[in-house]
Amino acid sequence: MPLKEITTIKKTLLIVASGILFFLFFDFSQPCNGAEKIWVAQEPYRIGCGDILAITTWKEPDVSRENILVRIDGYITFPLLNDVQTAGLTTLQLKDNIEKGLKKFIDVPIVTITVTDPASQRFYILGEIARTGEYPIVKRLSVLQAFALAGGFTEWASKKEIILLRHEKGVDKLITINYKELINGKNIKQNITIRANDTIIIP
Repeated sequence: MPLKEITTIKKTLLIVASGILFFLFFDFSQPCNGAEKIWVAQEPYRIGCGDILAITTWKEPDVSRENILVRIDGYITFPLLNDVQTAGLTTLQLKDNIEKGLKKFIDVPIVTITVTDPASQRFYILGEIARTGEYPIVKRLSVLQAFALAGGFTEWASKKEIILLRHEKGVDKLITINYKELINGKNIKQNITIRANDTIIIP
């Protein structure tokens, strides 16, 4: 085969491979700058155990608090209301609950809730990966992006039998991932979005 044809084939393969990697790694989630959303609409953030909140009641400094820890039992302690169930709620749901509780003491309470430290949003990666450990989820993160974040595989990694453990609706789920299929553009549905407390194991 002439050298010119071989070069053309190589260029074509490179373009195809680049396109596949683009779709595997590109984050189609809603942009942080408020631009028009692309493909995937983000679910509202749900408060988790370990998160730090700032809760401000307008013109009521005595019932405003910064650096409130969501305890391991899912509750916070708040002035006048004592323990308030928090974990699993959105900030708007928690705002509504606190405002309803404060109406017993304040005519028109206006509450603002800010998640100052989303400490509950972590995932874990173990096994034959360059940097095992705990990682924060600061944006919509796919499985392939998680591998890259942890520095890639060791030379002994079994890339066809990766395990993702997930606790969902009270049930432990085991999801298998074949990295070699993914990187070759096969079964791209395996490139799922990482969720809080997911554990990835590379045997």
